[in-house]
Amino acid sequence: MGAAHGSNNGRRWFTMTLGIRHPASHPEEPRMEPISRRIFTRNLTLATFAGSLGAIRPATAAAADAAATSTTGAVAATTLRPLGRSGLKVPAVGIGTNNFGGRLDAAATARVVDAALALGVGFFDTADVYSNGLSEEYLGRALGARRSRAIIATKFGSPMRSGRFPDGGASRAAIMYAAEESLRRLGTDYIDLYQIHRPDSKTPIEETLRAFDDLVRQGKVRYIGNSNFDGAQVDAAAAVARDHELTAFTSAQNHYSLLTRGIEQDLVPACERQGLGILPYFPLESGLLTGKYKRGEVPPEGTRLGTAARQSPSGASRFLNDRNLDKVEKLQAIADAHGATLLDMAFGWLLSRPYVGSVIAGATRPEQVEQNVAAAAWRPTAQLARQIDEITAPGAA
Repeated sequence: MGAAHGSNNGRRWFTMTLGIRHPASHPEEPRMEPISRRIFTRNLTLATFAGSLGAIRPATAAAADAAATSTTGAVAATTLRPLGRSGLKVPAVGIGTNNFGGRLDAAATARVVDAALALGVGFFDTADVYSNGLSEEYLGRALGARRSRAIIATKFGSPMRSGRFPDGGASRAAIMYAAEESLRRLGTDYIDLYQIHRPDSKTPIEETLRAFDDLVRQGKVRYIGNSNFDGAQVDAAAAVARDHELTAFTSAQNHYSLLTRGIEQDLVPACERQGLGILPYFPLESGLLTGKYKRGEVPPEGTRLGTAARQSPSGASRFLNDRNLDKVEKLQAIADAHGATLLDMAFGWLLSRPYVGSVIAGATRPEQVEQNVAAAAWRPTAQLARQIDEITAPGAA
């Protein structure tokens, strides 16, 4: 997939099939609105040209059957979705980068980043703790001068082996230090979405939000989010932001998938009350929802769960257990009956939830990015959604 450059009255535009259009008159960063105490309302748009997305998947009788039994959209993956009630809009598929700097070296990272940008899903979620900072560094290096074509989300607050705050946390001092370090590693002067990685019970949420608010007013951060909060913590943070006129959270990033739906009982209602969008992580349950793992078979070498099963069997059992495999086999039967795949179901079901902004999934190869983009076009019908609920809804047998 190639890129074309042209000019129009001195203004150059970047255009790419399934990609992004951005004014090159501001090659490094879109023009910023005046900074206020409220969150930015500027939309970070990635105009997409994805009419040929369907070509990624061969047209087969099974595909035709899937179309008859599900709601599909040719541009589903690259169609921008609002993140909560904020002005930030993101593609349906996001790229989790926890493999950058670990399983992937700089060259392999660049290949995944290139594929994501080419496919119009340049939303990258990283964290300072991933590979002890190398994930951010490799992502920034891979983007280079293309920074303005990406939406970067990163996180702080988890313990790191190095740095001034090895225990992490969300104090004002820790946040300001972590933000500067992330900006340096990413090679950028702004972060699109800055997230607290985990709740910090030792720091008042007002102190955390005031630090966030200062970073927003300084132009170093555009939107803020939380990760691994529960519903009560989301409500409490929203009340503090409202009472003190501070920048409020835009998003919540939590473990959410067809097999892990606990947040529906607590976090989702709070996010809907407070206007936050949800960014699911572990949407594929470390590959369990791709269909590559079968009951009674040794996980393939080189896969995440294959490696985990050899290094830490108890850790792998978090995903590879009879309860999960029972559900996966039932879901696989439904997918087979309707000409879909487990991957289709994993992405499409999440994206059918109106409160989900983007599904964050890791990728170690460009082909995986392509597969995720293709899968994001699938949607369950109302009947299929009911069948899925009978298998996976909280409290289901």
